[in-house]
Amino acid sequence: MSMPKGANVPVPTTVLRVELGRRTGPGVPDVDASALLLTGGKVRSDADFVFYNQPAHPSGAVRHAGRRTAGDRVTDTLDVDLARVEGAVETIVLAASADGGTFGRVPDLYIEVRDAARDTVVARFDSRDATVETAFVLGELYRRQGGWKFRAVGQGYDSGLEGLATDYGITVDEPRHPAPPAPAPTPPRTAPAPPAAFPATVPPPPSAPPPPAAAPVSPVRLSKVTLTKAAPSVSLAKQGGTSGFLRVNLNWRMRGQPSGRGGFGRSAPADLDLDLCALWELADGRKGVVQALGNAFGALHQPPYIHLDGDDRTGAVATGENLTVNLDHRQDFRRILVFVTIYEGARSFAGLHATVTLQPQHGAPVDFSLDECTVPSPVCALALLTRVGGDLVVQREARYLVPEPGVSPQRTVDRAYGWGMHWTPGRK
Repeated sequence: MSMPKGANVPVPTTVLRVELGRRTGPGVPDVDASALLLTGGKVRSDADFVFYNQPAHPSGAVRHAGRRTAGDRVTDTLDVDLARVEGAVETIVLAASADGGTFGRVPDLYIEVRDAARDTVVARFDSRDATVETAFVLGELYRRQGGWKFRAVGQGYDSGLEGLATDYGITVDEPRHPAPPAPAPTPPRTAPAPPAAFPATVPPPPSAPPPPAAAPVSPVRLSKVTLTKAAPSVSLAKQGGTSGFLRVNLNWRMRGQPSGRGGFGRSAPADLDLDLCALWELADGRKGVVQALGNAFGALHQPPYIHLDGDDRTGAVATGENLTVNLDHRQDFRRILVFVTIYEGARSFAGLHATVTLQPQHGAPVDFSLDECTVPSPVCALALLTRVGGDLVVQREARYLVPEPGVSPQRTVDRAYGWGMHWTPGRK
């Protein structure tokens, strides 16, 4: 049962899953979940803002757990562990922002707080009166008499995620309302000086020391790029990603049975192990693979300029599996194919949900979801990066492949994209 706006309920457990759901369709803007950890009504620093570009709080108390799609229902999830919330934090604001339209065009928007262990509903609030808002505080978790409560808020903003964030003390990468340019100063009129009766001998007063330089501020970047079937490619150069490192992150969870409200009932089993891999081809014709299988982790500062940081078996959004590409050597690349295989714990991507994020060091993140598999596929081509002049163009593939009997997933990807490598059995 949905709570009325302003109502509050006790939160009987500490490990929560906060689901922000809505119905999607043509003309419906994209919606993202976020959280702000407040002390005295403001964040202590920009680290207290958890959203798609900053998916985990340093304390581990709140993390953005990604997005799931089932038919026309979309759910963004925040995992909250109240036992890990620092004592100074009094309130956790649970918000949503719309990208490409207003919340008046988002049907069936709701927030649901669930007991993560029992998969039961603690609280639910349905937003029904949105109009021109582009950001919404749907609810908040707050301390009360040694425990926690949830309050349904339903307060909207017409200034988007940037306006919501700055109202709570976040420094963003651009001012919300740029100040008008200052008018050019008018030079003062000066009367001609009388002839000096004698030369000046009084030394000028010492100049005041310059004020101390302000501490540098690293603003939060709110921009992002989401690749879809309709818009499957993006230029890294146009997003500012021309140098530094590009991190490719894969995180996942098992899709459970639909709950009837657009949510899903269970997380991935402990033995589910997905492997993030990359086929690479350099401009000089050399080819190879970066993967955990065979301990082929690559190298960042020498060919192939791609490195896999480890073999993760949790799929956690704050860790997951990560490939790093050295964009300072982008001229050395011809193409890079990022793909993922199921090592153990499942036979197919059907029933799995995974999120891929490409985060340039100096540019907007690029993300997309993998939840469309309808074939018995243990291997998926994620993204193809191709050098075009001095730029790398990212093409969303999301291509599920079915190996022939006796053919490995790696060889299957090779054949599909014409890499032409020779393969031998390996293990990790």
